[in-house]
Amino acid sequence: QVQLVESGGGLVQAGGSLRLSCAADGYIFRINTMGWHRQTPGKEREPVADISSAGTIRYTDAVKGRFTISMDSAKKVLYLQMNNLQPEDTGVYYCYYVSPGTTPTWGQGTQVTVSA
Repeated sequence: QVQLVESGGGLVQAGGSLRLSCAADGYIFRINTMGWHRQTPGKEREPVADISSAGTIRYTDAVKGRFTISMDSAKKVLYLQMNNLQPEDTGVYYCYYVSPGTTPTWGQGTQVTVSA
């Protein structure tokens, strides 16, 4: 099974930016949706943003206007540009993809820490 590898996490001050990347380590025949979830301290994992093969994009309200999801379809690489980061954005960010008729495949996660 193809695995996803996330990168780009780190420590940043409030108001700063990070760009997360998520790359597949092999060939994926078809993708319906790719996206990002996050696990913030004390909360359940929650969706952040996703993008469909048709180009439909959705964001959770907490990140609208600050985060931008994009995908290089040819390379099967997913990005999450995060601007104006706030301490409440701190957490582990997981990317995933869904192919037709399958359950989501998740990456291992990348830590994002935003200091006040």
